[in-house]
Amino acid sequence: MLDAELGAALDELSRRRPLLLASDYDGVLARLRDDPSAAVPEPGIAELLGRLAAVEGVTVALVSGRGVEDLQRTSGLTGPFRWVGSHGAEYDGPLAGELAARRDALAAALAPLVDAVPGARLEVKPASAAVHVRTVADRGAAQQLLADAAAGPGAAPELTAKPGKDVLELAVTDADKGSALLRLRDELGAAGVLYLGDDVTDEDAFRALGAGDVTIKVGAGDTAAGHRVEDLSGVRAALERLAATLPA
Repeated sequence: MLDAELGAALDELSRRRPLLLASDYDGVLARLRDDPSAAVPEPGIAELLGRLAAVEGVTVALVSGRGVEDLQRTSGLTGPFRWVGSHGAEYDGPLAGELAARRDALAAALAPLVDAVPGARLEVKPASAAVHVRTVADRGAAQQLLADAAAGPGAAPELTAKPGKDVLELAVTDADKGSALLRLRDELGAAGVLYLGDDVTDEDAFRALGAGDVTIKVGAGDTAAGHRVEDLSGVRAALERLAATLPA
């Protein structure tokens, strides 16, 4: 169930055109998994996104920390969606040249730290390297690894730290979800925007949007979002409310 305030905000938003409906993926449209490749969309989500994207004047965007290729492969989603990956760094295509070399050097510096902690995992993305500690049994060791990564390889001034849930991502650009979302809104000339997110990196998007937009935090924790739902069932309820309100 959605609270009355959020329901009314979604109903008002549905009357605007052009309309941008954007969402993070992991923890919002798919449950968080120890194995990121297993994070498939929740039942019914693909159908809902397809229905929304089919409405004239409505654009559906996936805005993720994952690289675009990884997001498309893992989600299995197909349709006329806009794809923004690597926290906004992948907007007009993959990174190359100097930035790609910087990413590879960062990954090489992080690898020995990660290898020394059982259960830790290093993920190399198109525009970043991420240290994952979700599956580290020793929580003290997990937190120490994140601290060492931040104070060591992650301390380079040309990097941007993006801490999240049991992960520290170090990006080789200063792109963020907020700037990418504003860029997409301007490109579309959107009269209204919805954004759903659950993680620390989604706060950039929440803060970037205006008072007339609808921002929804999924789960607990401090947030700049205007609304909150408890879990992924609340995400589905919000999307179903829009799908029922928008014309077919």
